[in-house]
Amino acid sequence: MPECPAEAVHPYQRLTPDVVQDALAAVGLFGDGRQLALSSYENRVYQLHLDDGNVVVAKFYRPGRWSDAQIHEEHAFAAELMAAEIPVVGPLVVQGQTLHHHAGFSFSVSPSRGGRYPELDDADVLEWVGRFLARIHTVGSAQSFVVRPALDLQTFGVVPRQWLLAHDQVPLDVQSAWEKASADALDLIAANAHCLEAISQKSIELSTGDDVASEAGIGILRLHGDCHPGNILWTPLEAPADRLPGPHFVDLDDARMGPAVQDLWMLTSGSRAQRSRQLGLLVDGYEQFRPFDRRELALIEPLRTLRLLHYSAWLAQRWSDPIFAINFPWFGTSDYWHGQVVMLQEQCEAMQEAPLVV
Repeated sequence: MPECPAEAVHPYQRLTPDVVQDALAAVGLFGDGRQLALSSYENRVYQLHLDDGNVVVAKFYRPGRWSDAQIHEEHAFAAELMAAEIPVVGPLVVQGQTLHHHAGFSFSVSPSRGGRYPELDDADVLEWVGRFLARIHTVGSAQSFVVRPALDLQTFGVVPRQWLLAHDQVPLDVQSAWEKASADALDLIAANAHCLEAISQKSIELSTGDDVASEAGIGILRLHGDCHPGNILWTPLEAPADRLPGPHFVDLDDARMGPAVQDLWMLTSGSRAQRSRQLGLLVDGYEQFRPFDRRELALIEPLRTLRLLHYSAWLAQRWSDPIFAINFPWFGTSDYWHGQVVMLQEQCEAMQEAPLVV
């Protein structure tokens, strides 16, 4: 298992209920004492009842992860989306700003919105989600992030792999196998011209200029970045009059520059035929508002591979946070890393197959 010094105290261990309530009070919001921790590993997120009857969600950003400038870009993107009447849950403006600081923590406050997971086996739901993703991307393509990172081969593949090896995170009995499988996977991504155009270092160069696409290559734009089913809350048709039915999107914490398909592929699952059908329905809805470049279908398996590598490093780098050992007890074992070797080998095969067709 990853080692953590016994005397280490993670910053979140200082984030007691009193600190949370005091942080809200510091910006003029006063809780009635009811506080519920919501599911979140990267940040700490709480649902809080205020003494005026309103219910809000306070997000305390992981210390050291984002700069204030990067968080402000996330908030500005959310504001643009909401101004375009896209159902995104963004931070409230409290005392003239969306980002606040208290006791060494950066935090924001958002309205509380309920909902359930979308029924992704339902064709109408998939098309509906596709339409809203196209609207998000239309706003996202209007300008570029300047200080937020891009989804690229270097930061999601090369750097996580180097960090894991440099910090001896892979057990010796599986290290050589994992080192080879991960190197083979990155070599396959680098050898693919389509991949290099959209998820190489060029992404960073593009994200700092006025254009978000090269003439011959696949375009990149501002993405949700982590568009899995848990970040889409579905409001049923029989919703109250003050709530619009359909999807609303939460958690722009991973918003970054990247190819549009990144926000689509994580909503698919199952066999190749099932994934092709799901993706086809998403694209059908998407193209009602925005063209979709079919060349991006070749990026799905490379993006999935990069997510595997990034995820392993993400777990290891956060192991000093006590919540990770509680929720991911299997991480760091030889069985875990043997499983990663198998998955990377399978991804090498998948990246050499023909892309999905929609």
